[in-house]
Amino acid sequence: MASKTAYLVLFNVASAAAWAVVLSRTVAISALSGPTFTYGGVGVWTKWTQTLAVFEVLHSLLGVVRAPLFTTLMQVSSRFLLVWAIINRFPFLALSPAYSSMLVAWSTTEVIRYSYFALNLSGFSPAFLTWLRYSTFWVLYPIGILSECTLIYMASAHCQPVERYALYAILAIYVPGSYVLYTHMMKQRRKVMGSAKNPKGD
Repeated sequence: MASKTAYLVLFNVASAAAWAVVLSRTVAISALSGPTFTYGGVGVWTKWTQTLAVFEVLHSLLGVVRAPLFTTLMQVSSRFLLVWAIINRFPFLALSPAYSSMLVAWSTTEVIRYSYFALNLSGFSPAFLTWLRYSTFWVLYPIGILSECTLIYMASAHCQPVERYALYAILAIYVPGSYVLYTHMMKQRRKVMGSAKNPKGD
C-alpha cells in the first residue's frame, strides 16, 4: 500500500471513529437525559472532531484527493460557522433539540462516508455501504440543513445589527448552497450506482 493511500486510510478510519463517538453519545444522552444535556456530554468533542475537517480542504487544495474544492470548502465552512461562531459563542443555543438533530445528521453522514472511503481505499466496496453512502443524504441533508438554519436564526437574535444581517445573508445563501450540495450528491449517486449496475458499461 502506497504511503499516500495508507495515510488516507488512517485519516478516514480515525475520522469515522471520532464521528462514531459523536453519534453514539448524542443518541445515548438524548435518549437517557434529553437533548438539553447533549452539549455538555459531547460538545467539545464535536467541535474538535469537526475542526479536523480542515484537512479535507487541504487534501482537495493540494490534489491529495479528487474531491471538488468548492463543495468541500462550502460544507466545511458552514460547519465551522456552527461549531465555532454560533455554538461556541452562544452555548445555550445547544439546549435546543436542533443541536442534537444536527449532530445526529452530521455524525451519521460522516460515519458512513469515512467508513466507505476507508474500505474503498483498502480495496473493498460493500454494496450495502455504497448504498448508504449515496442514498442516506436524501434524508440526512434536510435534517442537517434545517437544524443548522434553526440555530443560525436563533443566534441572530443575540447579535449586534451588523452580525445579525450577516447571519441573515448566510441563511439566504443556504438555499443555493443546498442546491449545489444536493446536485453534487445526485451526480455522484448516478455515477457510482450506475457503474455498480453496469460494471462493464452499456
